[in-house]
Amino acid sequence: MPIAEIARARDIPVQFLEGLFSILRRGGILQSQRGVKGGYQLARAPEEINILEVVELLEGEIGQGASEHGPLWEDVVRAVKDVLAGHTLRDVVEREAQQAGATMYWI
Repeated sequence: MPIAEIARARDIPVQFLEGLFSILRRGGILQSQRGVKGGYQLARAPEEINILEVVELLEGEIGQGASEHGPLWEDVVRAVKDVLAGHTLRDVVEREAQQAGATMYWI
């Protein structure tokens, strides 16, 4: 899917998306194709991509330095990571579609 089309549909600046997509491509989440029919697509199946992987690619490791603040913060960070790792991109897409009342069609 062309990045400009995604930007228009979500009302996000193209330059911002280009930066995010570049990081996701280098991290193995997306692959790109140049040319008239170019654009981005997932590099792996959506059920193989967990949300923790995406967040940490874009934001860096969650909870760095938590041990400096004590065992409670280490537990909090571990819990957040467990929740994010337990959800895949497919889960998120299906949940959004369900909330929007849309039918999901997978190709």
